Amino acid sequence: MSPLFPALAARSERPALRFGDRTLTHAELADAAGSLAARIAGERRIAVWATPTLGTAVGVVAALLAGVPAVPVNPKSGERELAHIVADSAPTLVIAEPDVTLPTALAGLARLDAGVGGTDDAATEHPRADAFPELSPEAPALIVYTSGTTGPPKGAVVPRRAIAATLDALEDAWQWTADDVLVHALPLFHVHGLILGILGPLRRGGAVRHLGRFDTEGVTRELSSGATMLFGVPTMYHRIAEALSGDPALAKALAGARLLVSGSAALPVHDHERIAAATGRRVIERYGMTETLMNTSVRADGEPRAGTVGVPLGGVELRLVDESGVAIEAYDGETVGEIQVRGPNLFTEYLNRPDATEAAFTDGWFRTGDMAIRDPDGYVRIVGRKATDLIKSGGYKIGAGEIENVLLEHPGVREAAVTGEPDADLGERIVAWIVPAHAEAPPSAEELADHVAAQLAAHKRPRTVRYLDALPRNDMGKIMKRALHG
Repeated sequence: MSPLFPALAARSERPALRFGDRTLTHAELADAAGSLAARIAGERRIAVWATPTLGTAVGVVAALLAGVPAVPVNPKSGERELAHIVADSAPTLVIAEPDVTLPTALAGLARLDAGVGGTDDAATEHPRADAFPELSPEAPALIVYTSGTTGPPKGAVVPRRAIAATLDALEDAWQWTADDVLVHALPLFHVHGLILGILGPLRRGGAVRHLGRFDTEGVTRELSSGATMLFGVPTMYHRIAEALSGDPALAKALAGARLLVSGSAALPVHDHERIAAATGRRVIERYGMTETLMNTSVRADGEPRAGTVGVPLGGVELRLVDESGVAIEAYDGETVGEIQVRGPNLFTEYLNRPDATEAAFTDGWFRTGDMAIRDPDGYVRIVGRKATDLIKSGGYKIGAGEIENVLLEHPGVREAAVTGEPDADLGERIVAWIVPAHAEAPPSAEELADHVAAQLAAHKRPRTVRYLDALPRNDMGKIMKRALHG
């Protein structure tokens, strides 16, 4: 297998990583990561305390050079979740920034500081980045824990093959080159921020500028000073859409970007349209999971159609199946089925969970649990999760996502989520959870039901409306629907 990061082996002097005022070229990163890799070589497994910092990026790259599986740990994990992850993955040491006080679950492990001196230690002898042997494509690279919505988080073992396959497929889909400079503010314990947002630019030989914390001023500054790509989640793009009317500098910066990408959850069509109207640029969406990395994307040279996640990436096979597991052949833009995928982008297994691994696959196809329809030209439109977003009401199968998009078009709605709950007559009734744009004058339930019925169909109107101050969201901006109950 070829090196994951050719620019490190070539000791490129081009910028690689920037976090605040801390910057490393590819050559400097090769030295810093190579030195750390030499110290961890031979370890069975390591944890990385994944703060949004330079040290986290160096620690993960070092683990990949040394061939030691790394477990990125969310610094916001609760005590019970963290104890489970540490017990399940059994790391032999932890890498963290020098000024971090680690919680009890990690404090008993051997620790290496991910301090990075940049050029200050230039006189130190470092192992070359290409001095470490290349491993099998199937060798585990990362163990990334799922969000655990149906029980304790499961550790998805991501092989080196999956990282290379996904990043190379995105090179093609997004026309991603070494000249691109990515800006983002995503967490570094998950696929989006770490694999796409850090390892992606490094594999291409380009650069990433991490904001630390998201704010529109940082986006404006970086896109106005050489950055070409922006990665974000819908919460970030919603804040951008809200700010655009009063911030011409932000609008100009976004207009000059080569690529705006949203992921981790669906971006409401309303925000798509507001950003496009103010900047002339369309946000493109892609679709992936911890277990599959990236499956589909709107292509840079394709039609950036709001509300879709594009077409399957190179090497990825995707099909929809009905409730009996039979493949749906029709691309009719109407028939809902569960997405199943197979290809080199897939994880190997759930760590210590052969039962869960076996249950996740059908004849080599990974069962995503996501429900979607396919348009005649192959574009995929996700309508929600099978467990929480497919509502069976009055004999109809209804995707929550399309109702949410219509609700968000109502001027009195700031945020919206749709769920189903038991109903003696309908089987399930549609419930809308609304954060009003103006708390003192929320739109009525009747008004919202009529609004939906006028845009979709009468059977898709919400039968119950509940008002909230805010929707519960996780660190990636996804609405936690299991926390919504009457």
